[in-house]
Amino acid sequence: MGAACERPRPAPEVSVSAQPDGPNGPLIPMPELTPDALRAAVARIAPSRVAALTRHLFEATTNAQQTQSLAPLRAFVHSWAVFVAIERHPQRAARLRELERIVDAGDQEPDAAIAEIRRIRQAAEAEAGL
Repeated sequence: MGAACERPRPAPEVSVSAQPDGPNGPLIPMPELTPDALRAAVARIAPSRVAALTRHLFEATTNAQQTQSLAPLRAFVHSWAVFVAIERHPQRAARLRELERIVDAGDQEPDAAIAEIRRIRQAAEAEAGL
């Protein structure tokens, strides 16, 4: 059969993360910014967080109805899109958790850690198209 029957390989996904993911890239592609797509992504990369996402979506929907505003739903999408954009890159997620521990511990000056947290979140927002 030979090379003529081989399937073409998909092009590697480009990451905007400051921390490279290595040869395998992100765990999943960045999903569409819809509640269903974000829920499916969270179920794949952080299944323990699906319940929190579901609660947040319920609260956002209730608040949107009560206030007759889409702002709570926009905030939900923003929050979970950033979460997915970070968590789909294991090295970036691990670095963020490490930086958060540094800030929470209070053992050292937090300014550098806070600045790096801000950069990670900004990169995730850009990656999510926010």
